Amino acid sequence: MTEDQTFEPQEEELMSRVAWYYYHDGMTQSEIGTRLNLSRIKVSRMLERGRRMGLIHIHINSSYGGCFELENRLQQLYGLTEVRVIPANSQENSGDRLSEAASQYFMGKLKKSDLLAVGWGAMVMGALQRLAQTLSHRDISLVSLTGGVAAYIEGIASGRTSQNVHLIPAPLLVSNPDLAASLRNERHVMDVMSMAKTANYALVGVGSVANQATLITSGYATGSQFEAFRRQGAVGDIIAVFYDENGEVLDLPFHNTLVGLDLEALRNIPQVVAAACGQDKVDAIRAAAKGKHFNVLITDEPTAQAIIKGETS
Repeated sequence: MTEDQTFEPQEEELMSRVAWYYYHDGMTQSEIGTRLNLSRIKVSRMLERGRRMGLIHIHINSSYGGCFELENRLQQLYGLTEVRVIPANSQENSGDRLSEAASQYFMGKLKKSDLLAVGWGAMVMGALQRLAQTLSHRDISLVSLTGGVAAYIEGIASGRTSQNVHLIPAPLLVSNPDLAASLRNERHVMDVMSMAKTANYALVGVGSVANQATLITSGYATGSQFEAFRRQGAVGDIIAVFYDENGEVLDLPFHNTLVGLDLEALRNIPQVVAAACGQDKVDAIRAAAKGKHFNVLITDEPTAQAIIKGETS
């Protein structure tokens, strides 16, 4: 069951008191429990939920925080505006940690009434769930970069009002190019796509051309299609648009059946944040960076090391 993304006023006040006592006053969880007539477990759970939902921000002021050396090397290699590298941790799910890192990044960047354009996939939806409180408090509007409404619902709808969410009212993929062209010219679809082009920030994942890719597991593509893409030079995709090892978009019939922005339109958004990690995505991330399909990268330490090694070996 998806966790409720909103706080009642009394709950938010109590959680704020707990966080203040714990992080500012240095009280133990047991001491806080005694003062507020709560169990220690209840205090612990409130601190965890407050952090996860964005009510509590944690800043690590350390010369080692964020793997700075790797960040600087990646930034210089590809001319990126910013890079965030999270430390390796084999004990935790890498996707969850990446969603958390992406949400923390946007907590520090988004300003009141900004417009955030989002791609789809588990990482993006996880980040949006963690950002729900921040998005609501700052009156941030969300707009989708592609069709496929169902793929966005879990992350975007959490705790949001309808006037702040703008989804392209069409499938991600249709059966033929003529239908896709007709949908892209439909007024309501055009309106949302035009809005997406005006976003301050975009958050996207990076897909690999592997059989466990989200496009396959979600039913949008087949293993045989991916094999054909690989034979034509595909190494990865962003918002279902495939590119080669140099980041050049491939001329695939598949692209003509998509409903959504292309990578040229995405590149015109001022800050495009790509969050991705994993050994199977190293080539895809490297190629997308070469193609200038994003200017901010969030990844983990092993992935960053592998990307750099591939460039220098």
